[in-house]
Amino acid sequence: MPTIAKSAISSSELGTLWMTYQIKSLMGVFINRFAQDSKDKKARKILENHVKENEKLLNKIEDIYNHEKAVIPEAFTDQDTFDDAPILFDDIFHIMFLRVMMKINLGFNAIHLGMSYREDILDFYESTVKNSQDTYRICTEYLTDQGVLAKPPYVSMPKEVEFIEEKKYMSGMRFFGNKRALNTLEIAYLFQTLEVNIFGMQLMAGFAQVAKEKEIKEYFISGKELAKKIVSNTSSLLLQSDIQPPSTWAGKATDSVVPPFSDKIMMYCTNIMASYSVGNSALGMSFSMRSDLPAKLAITAKDTLDFAREGGKLMIKHKWLEEPPQMEDRSLLTQR
Repeated sequence: MPTIAKSAISSSELGTLWMTYQIKSLMGVFINRFAQDSKDKKARKILENHVKENEKLLNKIEDIYNHEKAVIPEAFTDQDTFDDAPILFDDIFHIMFLRVMMKINLGFNAIHLGMSYREDILDFYESTVKNSQDTYRICTEYLTDQGVLAKPPYVSMPKEVEFIEEKKYMSGMRFFGNKRALNTLEIAYLFQTLEVNIFGMQLMAGFAQVAKEKEIKEYFISGKELAKKIVSNTSSLLLQSDIQPPSTWAGKATDSVVPPFSDKIMMYCTNIMASYSVGNSALGMSFSMRSDLPAKLAITAKDTLDFAREGGKLMIKHKWLEEPPQMEDRSLLTQR
């Protein structure tokens, strides 16, 4: 590890490291358990390798926190998993989970790299981006080799450069007549919305089966229904352009009703997935050139954000939501 820089750590660096520690400790618990449960040797090897690399990255954050004499976040530990529980998800789902989490990590880590200034923290985020890239590629190759990874539709290659000449290209709100076909950029973001919500349906189904608290179980059920709604609406948009949505998706929950994970860690995992889904919808809105798509994606984003907020309220109620490091409250200090 590079020598710790002498300059003080900034508030943004402290905050992003705190968030990264939360996510990576969650990953450590989930992926370590999935590695123990996996029957396929190749899948287990992928998971075990990630656990080792993830532990190294967690240790680097702890080194920085210790050097700064900052308290290390509680985050998630072995107390959030129960060894005697049966397997909740199958082997394919284990790798799909890791692949989706690497997508999320790539986004967060790239943003956090851009918020960093100190050499050791820049080095840390460069290593996390590299780790996420490598793991995402390995997971994608594994699922492709297994023939279970649905891909976006193929399209005829363009033969010449074309420019938009008519305003109606951006029209999508007409009540009569056909809307123009989706372009490849719009398809890309719609497909990502479809992929993450099909995955989310299976994740919520498994979590709902094993949640201990009644209101937490009901929350996961509502998440499953929301994911179903988004999948249905997104599939309809693709079908309007004669694009067949993916019909075969592998990876699912078993019939176990015994929790392998605590309600606390399952709730936080759900919150991360919801945040990623909101961000994906926002990107889709910004790159859509057909005026009806941003409106529909905005509804998806709002529904998902409302779902995430309800989850936040539940986590606060149960004292599961750890508070990020705070700035000094000068107004309060001057009143003493």
